[in-house]
Amino acid sequence: MTSQLLLPPNPFTRPVSAKVFLTGDDLTLKRKSNQATRVSNGFSLRAKAALRSNHSSSVEIPNQWYNLIADLSVKPPPPLHPKTLEPIKPEDLSHLFPNELIKQEATLERFIDIPEEVLEIYKLWRPTPLIRAKRLEKLLQTPARIYFKYEGSSPAGSHKPNTAVPQAYYNAKEGVKNVVTETGAGQWGSSLAFASSLFGLDCKVWQVANSYHQKPYRRLMMQTWGAKVHPSPSDLTEAGRKILESDPSSPGSLGIAISEAVETVIGEECIKQMEDFGETPDVIIGCTGGGSNFAGLSFPFIREKLKGNISPVIRAVEPSTCPSLTKGVYAYDFGDTAGLTPLMKMHTLGHDFIPDPIHAGGLRYHGMAPLISHVYEQGFMEAISIPQIECFQGAIQFARTEGIIPAPEPTHAIAATIREALRCKETGEAKVILMAMCGHGHFDLSSYDKYLKGELVDLSFSEDKIRESLSKVPHVV
Repeated sequence: MTSQLLLPPNPFTRPVSAKVFLTGDDLTLKRKSNQATRVSNGFSLRAKAALRSNHSSSVEIPNQWYNLIADLSVKPPPPLHPKTLEPIKPEDLSHLFPNELIKQEATLERFIDIPEEVLEIYKLWRPTPLIRAKRLEKLLQTPARIYFKYEGSSPAGSHKPNTAVPQAYYNAKEGVKNVVTETGAGQWGSSLAFASSLFGLDCKVWQVANSYHQKPYRRLMMQTWGAKVHPSPSDLTEAGRKILESDPSSPGSLGIAISEAVETVIGEECIKQMEDFGETPDVIIGCTGGGSNFAGLSFPFIREKLKGNISPVIRAVEPSTCPSLTKGVYAYDFGDTAGLTPLMKMHTLGHDFIPDPIHAGGLRYHGMAPLISHVYEQGFMEAISIPQIECFQGAIQFARTEGIIPAPEPTHAIAATIREALRCKETGEAKVILMAMCGHGHFDLSSYDKYLKGELVDLSFSEDKIRESLSKVPHVV
């Protein structure tokens, strides 16, 4: 029986997740439009106009993924073998990935065909809607026009099934029976559990301990889809035992979870949907932890920016307690705490940095995806950090105007969007702001409970802690 270790969509190599994007029409809206045509022509036109005023629904699902690297004049630095420090070879990844994903990792082709089996599953929820946040605009009294790309309609409630489904498909196609992965808040773990259930794979998930205990319904969701879930660190692995020996109450981190398991599909769709609205974004905002959500929205827009077709400000938003882009160093480092992964050139806080247990568990990661780090170094995007109380303040405003309760992770993008909208209020600029809303917060209500009770606090950022962690980053000449 063959086992396979799966990397999640954020950190190190680029299997499907870090470089692929979808386009398409929102099936729910399409069904509503079809129902409207059954009445009268007059009603149909009014219904369509009402839908179009807030939602875009006229693009189709594509049949190819997009690879940003093909359009970069300066290619990103290669991953290095952790023992030889030489560029990693395809055969070095064979114990981690199926052959098709390794080919995609190395290709410089601009587009990759999406398998028909994957497309059929995507149709369960894709495409996802682009929605104008008119009620939030009214609340803020801003001349800005705010749009959000909502990925919470997937079975797992976030953007991550976009990557989990093809990863599970390629593994199953090559005869793999068991897959193992890590997860932070549980969105990736639940996505892979969902995908594994569709292809008959056994799935084992190591979840960051803080989130494992803080978000029990995410764990139950994974178990419902058949996955076995363990907290990380745990006493079941050598890496976990070493960490617990030094800190028995360790809250864990994505880097620790990756040690025990080793560890993008939105923007093309959004470009066509913005065209439906007759809009071009002036500012594009997304949260960043490992970076899959941000890459999914921004990379196709970066392509258009490179072509000179548009010139938006592209802004990443990270937690103030885990600011890899704004406070980290750009260096080769391990993607996991135990030092088992390839060395990747990325913005890092040090591979053994354990962030404070903020509620945005999916953003508690010491490093940034190498391709995002490279794009940031090339000057194609910018980054800021925001503390969690301001993020939850924005989330409450968003929920009470737009009706969607966001996951803690995209609350960072909401807070940054509100900042930008209020600047527009001061300047009178009618900017078009595009925001990534990567998932709902239905399993994160304990976080909202703490905020509403006044128990949520902004955790401190320790310069000394990061200096200590950065001192252990490998020295690569």
